[in-house]
Amino acid sequence: MYCHLTLLFICIAVLSFRIKDSMYHALTYATILEMQAMMTFNPEDILTAGSTMKDAQAVCQRWDLIFSFTWGGNRCSVKELHAELCYAECLLQRAALTFLQDENMISFIKGGIKVRNSYQTYKELHAVLQSAGYAQGENHRHFEAGVKLGVGSFNLMLSMLPTRILRLLEFVGFSGNKEFGLQQLEEGSSTHTFRAFLCNMLLLCYHTFMSFILGTGEGDVADAERLLQPYLKQYPKFFNGLRFHLLSWPKCAIGRFEECCEAQQAWKQFHHMCYWELMWCFTYKRHWKMAYFYADLLSKENTWSKATYAYMKGSYLSMLTREECKVFGESEEGLFRQVPGLKQKIAGKSLPTEKFAIRKARRYLTEKPIPLPVPPLEMMYIWNGYTVIGKHKELTEGILETLNEAQKQLESNPRTELSTDDQCLVSLLKGLCLKQLGFQEEAEHYFTLVLCNENQIKFDHYLVPNALLEHGLLCLEQGRRVEAIKLLEAAKQNYKNYSMESRTHFRIQAALQKARATDANGVHPHSST
Repeated sequence: MYCHLTLLFICIAVLSFRIKDSMYHALTYATILEMQAMMTFNPEDILTAGSTMKDAQAVCQRWDLIFSFTWGGNRCSVKELHAELCYAECLLQRAALTFLQDENMISFIKGGIKVRNSYQTYKELHAVLQSAGYAQGENHRHFEAGVKLGVGSFNLMLSMLPTRILRLLEFVGFSGNKEFGLQQLEEGSSTHTFRAFLCNMLLLCYHTFMSFILGTGEGDVADAERLLQPYLKQYPKFFNGLRFHLLSWPKCAIGRFEECCEAQQAWKQFHHMCYWELMWCFTYKRHWKMAYFYADLLSKENTWSKATYAYMKGSYLSMLTREECKVFGESEEGLFRQVPGLKQKIAGKSLPTEKFAIRKARRYLTEKPIPLPVPPLEMMYIWNGYTVIGKHKELTEGILETLNEAQKQLESNPRTELSTDDQCLVSLLKGLCLKQLGFQEEAEHYFTLVLCNENQIKFDHYLVPNALLEHGLLCLEQGRRVEAIKLLEAAKQNYKNYSMESRTHFRIQAALQKARATDANGVHPHSST
C-alpha cells in the first residue's frame, strides 16, 4: 500500500499541471482533495477542497452548454456531454462540502439546490444515453460509467431514506428505486473505466456498512466478497481486514488491520479507519484494554468526534476494575465528565452519536454518579454490532455472559430513579443475543419486557421503539408477517424525539421494505437472506 500511496502523490502532482484546461484532470484533482477533507474534517482542508472543486466546475462551464442543449435538435459533441457529466459530479461534491463547511440554514439551502441540479443533470444525461439518436463516440465507456455512477448513487441513496423524508423529496422532484440503483452501479462497475472503482466502492459500502448500520444487517456477503476480489490482490491487508470483519472473524481482521497500519505512514487517515475497525473487533471479543487502546489513539489523532472517543474510552474503563484502570492514568468518571465539553458541530448540527454520548454521560455530572451498566455493549447496538457477532456463537455467548453479570449487579444494587432504564437496556441487549442464538421465545419475552416498562423509563426512551423494531424483525424471521408490520408501524408512528431517531427510522424502513417484499413475492423471510 505504501507504493500505491507514493504513486498517488505523484499523480496529484501530475494532475495539478493540467487542472486549468482539462475537465477530468480538474475533477480528479478536486476529488482527491475532497476525500482528504472528508477524512480529516479539517476546516482548512474543507476550504481548499471547496475552492478547487469550484475551479473544476468553472472548467466544465467553459463549454457554455450547461442545460442549454436539446437532444435531437442540436447535436452535442462528445466533449460537451462529458462536460455535462463532470459538471454534475462537481455540483454533487460541492454540495457535500457545503454541508460540512457552513453552520447555518443558508448552507443547507445552497447545498440542496446543488444536489437537485446535479440530480436533474444526471436524469438528462441518462435520457441521452437511452435515446435512439445517441451514437457511441470516443470515450463512450467513460461517459456511460459516469452516468451509471450518478444515477445509481441517487436511486440507491434515496431508496433507503425513511418514508416521511422521501415523500418530501418526491414533492420537489426526487425519486429512488433501490433495485434500479444497484443495477446501474453493477453495470458501471463492469465497464473497466476509472469510474468502475467508484461504482465498486459504493456497492461495497452498501453491502457492508450501510446495510448493517442503516438496514436490517443483511448485507449481501457473497456480493461483497465478489466486489472485493480485485482489490484483495492489490491491497490484501486492508481489504482482507474488511472482509474478515464482514464475515465476523475478528481475530483474522485484527491481524490484517494491524499490518495495514504498519505498511504505510504517509496518510494517517487510513490508520484511523483501521483503528475504528480494530476498536470494534476487540469490543466483540470483550478485550476491553485493547479496545480502549484504539479509542485512545483515535482521540489523540482524529478530529471527527472527540466527544465520542472520550465516551468510548470511559466505556471501556467502566468494564475494568479500579486497579486495572490505574495503569491508563484515567478514570471512567473523569472521561465521562469531559464528554459534554468536547461537543462540536458539523454543518450547524451536532453529530447524533455525540448527542447520544452526552445524554448517557450526564449521569456522571452529579456528586454521586450512577454508573452505566454496559456502555460499550450499548454503543455496539447503536452501530448494529449484534448482527455482526450473531454469525459466531462463541462471540454472542460471551456478550450474553457479560449481560447476565450486569443484570445480577443491577438486581443486587439499591433501586434508583435510573434502575428501570438500565434494566430495560440489559433486557433489549439480552433479547438480541438470545435471538441470534436461536432462543426466540426467550428473546421475545425480553423485547416485550421493555415495552411493559415504557412508562417507568426516565431518559432512555429510544429503547422502546428499538425493542418494537427488534421484536418486529424476530416476527418476520418466524413468518409472522402481519404481526411484524404492525410492530414496525407502531415503532415508526408512535415515537419521536428520542436518541438516534434517524438511524432507527432507517432500519425500520429497511425492515418494512423487507416485510412487504416478502408478501409481494410470496417468499418466506429466511429464503431471501
